[in-house]
Amino acid sequence: MPKPSKTLSIVLAFFAIYVIWGSTYLLNKIAVSELPPFLLASIRFISAGVIIFIIAKLLGVSIAITSAQVKNTIIAGFLFLTFGNGVVVWALKYVDSGFTALEISAQPLVVLIMMRILQGKKISAMSYVGVVLGFIGIYLLVSQKQIISQENQLLGIAMIFVCMISWSYGSLFVGKANLPSNYFVNTGYQMLFGGLMLVIASLAFGEPWTSPVYWSTDVIWSIIILIVFGSIVAFTSFNYLLKVVSPEKVSTSTYVNPIIALILGWWILDETINLQSIIAAIILLTGVYFINSKRKFRPRSIGR
Repeated sequence: MPKPSKTLSIVLAFFAIYVIWGSTYLLNKIAVSELPPFLLASIRFISAGVIIFIIAKLLGVSIAITSAQVKNTIIAGFLFLTFGNGVVVWALKYVDSGFTALEISAQPLVVLIMMRILQGKKISAMSYVGVVLGFIGIYLLVSQKQIISQENQLLGIAMIFVCMISWSYGSLFVGKANLPSNYFVNTGYQMLFGGLMLVIASLAFGEPWTSPVYWSTDVIWSIIILIVFGSIVAFTSFNYLLKVVSPEKVSTSTYVNPIIALILGWWILDETINLQSIIAAIILLTGVYFINSKRKFRPRSIGR
């Protein structure tokens, strides 16, 4: 790919994971108010996967995949979507959308620690400062009295953190795994397999299934936007970036996501933003900045 074209692709891909994903917390919060979480997530990802394959066939793009790539896309689909996203959607039944995004903003901290543990990557002095600030921010965030006193909210917060571990490990896995070379097709398989596993989870947990004719207009539009932009556009961009830049650089989307989510949650859903949450956000995002500030932007080769 010519350098100017590749640079533009990277910029647009970062815009997608920064801005579009920042709004998905609100959209999921709206949809999960009426639909069971695993059913909602399965509809989103299966629909997106099918649409991707239809577009690929119309464009003459091969969707051929090897047995090894099937295995790897199933693993990635589970880490990112079945568990990493499905459980977050479940947690949104109990946790505000802005708060959820703010907690997930600690993901670069988790990625860094996992790179140290699993890959032996050295941590710079600035990154150590970032880790300390990150833990302080998380503590301030989850120690608020109004959160501790609400039923199932602590459980939701804990499960979101586990999802961060799943998503972070998935980021490291995808960066080295044998996956379809076409990012669009790769996304389609992850969406399809992740969505099918979510259907299994929905049935296993006995979630009630309802016809779309009974869904409200707000829920229908939320699902459509989640499928087209939150899934197809943003997740394809995410998979592309994981191959051309480092995982911790991709995770910097958490700088912007919580700000957009907090504003949208406050503006549309009347979610509360208190002083302790603001202080926690400042400390946490400062820690994320320290984790990434000394790292140079060095795109990798697309080839594996």
